[in-house]
Amino acid sequence: MLSYTEENYLKALLQLTVEKGNKEGAGTNELAVHLNLKPATANDMLKKLKEKKLVEYEKYGKSSLTREGRRLATDVVRKHRLWETFLFEKLAFAWDEVHEVAEQLEHIQSKKLVDKLDEFLGFPGFDPHGDVIPNARGELQMRSTKTLHEEVVNHRCTMVAVKDNAASFLQYVNQVGLRINDTIHVLSRQPYDDLMEIEVNGKKSSISSRFAENIVVSCKDCDIAKPKIKSLNAIK
Repeated sequence: MLSYTEENYLKALLQLTVEKGNKEGAGTNELAVHLNLKPATANDMLKKLKEKKLVEYEKYGKSSLTREGRRLATDVVRKHRLWETFLFEKLAFAWDEVHEVAEQLEHIQSKKLVDKLDEFLGFPGFDPHGDVIPNARGELQMRSTKTLHEEVVNHRCTMVAVKDNAASFLQYVNQVGLRINDTIHVLSRQPYDDLMEIEVNGKKSSISSRFAENIVVSCKDCDIAKPKIKSLNAIK
C-alpha cells in the first residue's frame, strides 16, 4: 500500500515522462514545480520511491518510473479520469469542478469498484478535459494532435482537449464559448504579439498565445483517422 503522497508523485512522473513522450525522464525541479513543492521535498520523496524500486533516480539527474512504478501510476491516472467522467456525466459537475474531487477519489483501492465504474460509463476513452483514459490493461489510445497556437490562419480545427486543468483556465475557456469537440476557425493572427482571432459557433474572440498553447486540437493534417494504441505498462 502506498500513501496518497507517493501515488501523487508516481502520477506526476507518468504525466511528465510517459504521457509527454519524454524518454530522458523528469528533473527534480520540474517535478517540484508540477506538484507545487520545494525541490528538496521532491528530492526526499524520490529517494523513498527509489528504495521501493518504483523510480529510477540519481541525484542531480533525471527521474523515471520503473515498470512497477508505471503500472501503479497508470492505475491512479485511470481512476482519476474515470471519476472525473462519472462526476461530469452522471452527477452534473462542471468540468472545472471535477479535478479536485477526483483527486480524493483516485486513491480508492477497490479494483472491482473501478472496473465496475468503467463498465457503467461504457468504457470511455477520454475524460471531460479530453485526457486519454487508460483501459484495464494499461493501454491508451494515442491521437495525433497539436495546440491551437500551432494552427494557421484560415484553417478550421476541432478542440479535443485542454493542457491546463486549473479551474481558472477552464472558466476562461467557458467564457470564450469553447467546448470539447467544437470547431474552431482561426480568422487572423497579429504579428506583433501573436494575438489570435478565432470564431466558435458564430462567436468571435481574441485570445492570447498562452491561451492558444493550452488548447489541444485535431485537424485533417493531424492524421486523426489512425489512432494508435500504446501500453503505458509496456514502455521501457
